[in-house]
Amino acid sequence: MKYISEFRQQDLAQQLAKAIAQTVDPDRHYRLMEFCGGHTHAIFRYGVQDLMPGNVEFIHGPGCPVCVLPTGRIDNAIQLAERPELILCTYADLIRVPATGRNSLLKAKAGGSDIRMIYSTQDALKMARENPKKQVVFFAIGFETTTPPTAVAIKQAQAEGLTNFTVFCNHVLTPAAMQAILDAPQPVAIDAFLGPSHVSTVIGSQPYEIFAERYNKPIVIAGFEPLDVMQSALMLIRQLNEGRYEVENEYSRAVTRQGNQKAQALVQEVFALRPQFEWRGLGLIPDSALKLKAEYADFDAEQRFDMPEIKASDVKGCECPAILRGAKKPQDCKLLGTVCTPENPMGSCMVSSEGACAAYWSYGRVRG
Repeated sequence: MKYISEFRQQDLAQQLAKAIAQTVDPDRHYRLMEFCGGHTHAIFRYGVQDLMPGNVEFIHGPGCPVCVLPTGRIDNAIQLAERPELILCTYADLIRVPATGRNSLLKAKAGGSDIRMIYSTQDALKMARENPKKQVVFFAIGFETTTPPTAVAIKQAQAEGLTNFTVFCNHVLTPAAMQAILDAPQPVAIDAFLGPSHVSTVIGSQPYEIFAERYNKPIVIAGFEPLDVMQSALMLIRQLNEGRYEVENEYSRAVTRQGNQKAQALVQEVFALRPQFEWRGLGLIPDSALKLKAEYADFDAEQRFDMPEIKASDVKGCECPAILRGAKKPQDCKLLGTVCTPENPMGSCMVSSEGACAAYWSYGRVRG
């Protein structure tokens, strides 16, 4: 763990805090959106916000794939799981996300549906091999980081002739969400972005360059450790002070401009763009999600099971949609810490390990 500890050194954090305090313009307010939920948790877990001057504000973005999945897609998954001949495989974060009528996959599992929590796509493939008389559906979600493993699983299933394996695809694309935030009819005031780190290891830093050029928004690809976040904030503040609008790469130990081209090629082979897809908090965004290409249609759960499009609403009073687009913060939600807790979540932002509300709760920003 020595390598990680190098990015958590208290003396270096104090030095960075001093440099930031000396760099900021006291007459200016800096609004920095951290796109990833992992950044949000790092900020509060390590007290990064407390080390910032009062005029440097972190705005929480939509970078949590569990959080941005609309309620209707959870409803779809529950309907699938209720089929007696079917096993639904999913990551643990999705199990407790509220669906319509306060239902959830966890409640469906308690009611007798065969829902299995897995850690990887390989677990889902193993489930299909071991249960040849059952249909096995992998509930696939995530940004560009988790899409290549889903593509690998689909190709493996095809090569092995696994006719009982399909994917309910909910993979979404980061740059499309960033553009939706900037193009919103009533855009949130954002001066700069802490760009996603794990996503950028796959897609590289190049896709963000258009946002810096077209919208005059500096972007720094930031690692997840506290010193990464602080250094990235300093880089953004310097850009804003100097009137520069560039994409800089603080996370250069893992991210290149071109990204992982092998992974990109694999995704392009298996997936195609959806014309539009609904995001919780952001609405319908064109070309923002993926579906299986025609040559892999045999592994598409939406085609095999003729799944309907479901329009559903969030829990009344839940501010997750506004929090995800940066219009509100968790403390603006009247449900937070009262009826909405990790044991009784009202929205996805409290459930997910990357959710903003979960960060506020976990690190004492809600409880007195």
